[in-house]
Amino acid sequence: MKNLILAFFLMFGVSSIAQTTITGKVVDENGNPVPSANIVVVGVAEGAVADFDGNFTLTTSKTPPFQLKITSLGYSSATVTVTENNQSLSVTLNEISTALDEIVISASRTPERIFESPVSVERFGLKEIRNTTAESFYGGLQNLKGVDINTNSLTFQSINTRGFATFANVRFLQLVDGMDNTAPGLNFVLGNLVGMSELDVQSVEILPGASSALYGAGAFNGILFMRSKNPFDFQGISAYAKTGLTSQEAAGDNNYYDFGIRAAHAFSDKFAAKATFSFLKGEDWHANRTDDLARPGADRSDPAYDGLNIYGDDFTIPLNFDALGGLPSGTLGSANVSRTGYNERDLTNYNAESVKTDFALHYRPFGDDLELIYNGRIGRGTTIYQGINRYAVQGFSMQQHKLELKNDNFFVRGYIVSENSGDAYDTRFTGININRRWKSDLDWFGDYAATYIGAKLGVGSGVLATDEQAHAAARAAADTGRFEPGTPEFQNAFNAVTSDGDLLTGSRFIDNTKFRHANGNYNLAHLINDWADIQVGGSWREYELNSQGTIFTDTDGPITYQEYGAYMQFQKKVLDDRLKLTLSGRYDKNEFFDGFFSPRAGLSVTLGENRNHNLRASVQQGFRNPTTQDLFIGLNAGTAILVGSAPTNLDRDIRSFPVSQPGQAFTGGASTVQVVGRAAYENAFSLNSIGAFSATGDPTVLEAATPGLVQPEEITAYEAGYRAQLGKFTIDLSGYYNSYANFIANVTTIVPLYGEVGDNSLSVLAIANGDFQPYQAYTNSTVDINSWGATLGVDTKVFGNFDLGVNYTYADLDFDKVAFPDFRTNFNTPEHRVKASFGNTELFKNFGFGLNYRWSDSYFWEASFADGDVPSFTVFDAQINYSVPSMKSVFKVGGSNLLNEEYFQAVGSGLIGSIYYVSWTINP
Repeated sequence: MKNLILAFFLMFGVSSIAQTTITGKVVDENGNPVPSANIVVVGVAEGAVADFDGNFTLTTSKTPPFQLKITSLGYSSATVTVTENNQSLSVTLNEISTALDEIVISASRTPERIFESPVSVERFGLKEIRNTTAESFYGGLQNLKGVDINTNSLTFQSINTRGFATFANVRFLQLVDGMDNTAPGLNFVLGNLVGMSELDVQSVEILPGASSALYGAGAFNGILFMRSKNPFDFQGISAYAKTGLTSQEAAGDNNYYDFGIRAAHAFSDKFAAKATFSFLKGEDWHANRTDDLARPGADRSDPAYDGLNIYGDDFTIPLNFDALGGLPSGTLGSANVSRTGYNERDLTNYNAESVKTDFALHYRPFGDDLELIYNGRIGRGTTIYQGINRYAVQGFSMQQHKLELKNDNFFVRGYIVSENSGDAYDTRFTGININRRWKSDLDWFGDYAATYIGAKLGVGSGVLATDEQAHAAARAAADTGRFEPGTPEFQNAFNAVTSDGDLLTGSRFIDNTKFRHANGNYNLAHLINDWADIQVGGSWREYELNSQGTIFTDTDGPITYQEYGAYMQFQKKVLDDRLKLTLSGRYDKNEFFDGFFSPRAGLSVTLGENRNHNLRASVQQGFRNPTTQDLFIGLNAGTAILVGSAPTNLDRDIRSFPVSQPGQAFTGGASTVQVVGRAAYENAFSLNSIGAFSATGDPTVLEAATPGLVQPEEITAYEAGYRAQLGKFTIDLSGYYNSYANFIANVTTIVPLYGEVGDNSLSVLAIANGDFQPYQAYTNSTVDINSWGATLGVDTKVFGNFDLGVNYTYADLDFDKVAFPDFRTNFNTPEHRVKASFGNTELFKNFGFGLNYRWSDSYFWEASFADGDVPSFTVFDAQINYSVPSMKSVFKVGGSNLLNEEYFQAVGSGLIGSIYYVSWTINP
């Protein structure tokens, strides 16, 4: 027994001797705490994280002396020596003097200073998130140079770099912890609607140009990378609460709420977990334009009136009053007449909501050498999306689930992304089909024509009405008994229409599309003694389209297809590390297209005795595969039927149409005919020639439309830049030139309902009789398109420790508009933009502020919903913040668009008003 007791105390003593405890505090050069600083024992997988006050406690099995490495984003690292147990340390980290010294990963898939990056890259870290003047960190990205954010709604902001984007920016890729954040069926990112909570964001990086050589088909015109906080490194509970109001003339002042919480804990040095939740709710920007873009100055007294944000009046037909009244030709004539529409505010409630959850399990079986991660993200939101129509996206949800194995030299991950459209519906077809549920088009136009003819002829009254009086009387008579907003009849019709997925009778769209993705990367540098940085990798993806026939031609079940790719990159520094060479190449293959090779070459040269000048140049080829909709859409959008051009899709879209003269030989006696989607590509007239035929009646002007099947879009991108640290001034200048080939475009073709194009008889008769149907085909343009631009950013310190930054962006486009007058590029970006920031993170103890200014030149907006000029606008944002270390809290008061000058960034969207907010963040 004595021996056992002695052995126990010996073991306890050895254990006690083997444990070394160190306490300390991490501060900046001004003595302020540095929260969440990482403290790591050099050479051992042991460490700690500083709390909100910069304090830390670390226990290690290592015996002194040994070294600790202390790091924090935005600061230079420090190394201190521990000489004894229970030592108390005070560590000072110096704030990085220039943003060019910050480390980025995205540009080359390996850590490197922005200063030496071979391409343009923008970074938004913890410091920028804390000091952003915008109501959210995602909105704060619009202050970066070369970055546009198009505000589609309060909860949906679309990032645009280097032009060519609508709200559906299919040329921009967003990765969240390595997962593609693109909605699989919509083919674009819905901003941060289902993205990441700002409590969990560690850093955001944006590559403004093409990066297909490393990231594949989606990395065509820019990429955004969001990295979350690892629960091993960022532990504890943090939370924020924001409240305020949104202010818009059309919507008034409305409450705005946003709160979130994050919990993370390392249960041991092997296992850690985290979970985040955030909730946002507010009133969306109301869209209330009533002008008719096709008839400037027209109002509701115009029989063919079609208001921009009024729906239901989109359905217009020509009425020949002479033929309908049995009158001699030329007696009353004819007119285009539209049904009466409903205001957008009557067809949506403008609720804006975003709910995001994120949970992750991290396992390190051998310390820091290997990490296994499960990550799940579920987002649900309500927003307005403006595409070919305005869509009320209510209850949309998207899930991402990932398994990843990684260490410092490799990663391999697999994940699935799935979406559910919830109760989303099309507001335009809601208006159209509420009208039809009340009264059929045949009956409504019949009532209109009868009343108009009677008024013009003085039937009953003996008084001949003027044309304006006759149209007013006709509309009033045809609308008698119409469902009015706010009545039970209207609500019942609204509910029935928005739950019906057939656009002939309803407006709901159904989308449960998903994709599965696997990719991996291995850095061989450690195997060759870091002689060079050599990376190899690959990816595989499978799409599964499932819209139950409401979007895609998948009425008989889900459609699947696959693509894969592989790449390699070589990086080498020579000449005393002053010259950095980057060579990359990637091969990608989609099952519908030939394989594509994307090379990239970059050169970076560091100059100056103090290594404070850097010149860079790069050239690369990129490509973009057609989207799921480009390939398999089959949708009646009202103005045209959209049919994708995948070879297997051309015969899947089959529709029936009525003809004007049933019983004729050319219809086989039928009152309807069937048209297959293939006709849009192989048996159609060009839209321009139909216009010419309508004007002249000459059939020889008709021309066949022969759009080719869509192929991948290509880009050759050239870029050069200069970065420098000149005393207190940081300069970042870049310029680019992009040349596009096989530009993916839509073309409207006119399909005759009978006859073959070129037969000069039946097909011409079909056009003359009005027996034709517009289709929208997906193809590639032969237009030569080039774009170029430049950015310049200058940052400095003034008046001591005040931060001042100014940046300018120029963008331009060139193609032959004379030869291709109907070609639409959707460039949608201003030629000139200026942004400025001014602030101080420590104006006095614990108090800071920030100001942001943005000016945008006017530009022309092109999109399927509407085209038009966007006037120039100026936006001013500001915030003040105060830290209370004893409460581990930061309080902020701020506002976006404080000048209260409402503006819009796309024709048809709501005017963007002001947002005022106060926030309280605990343990940020």
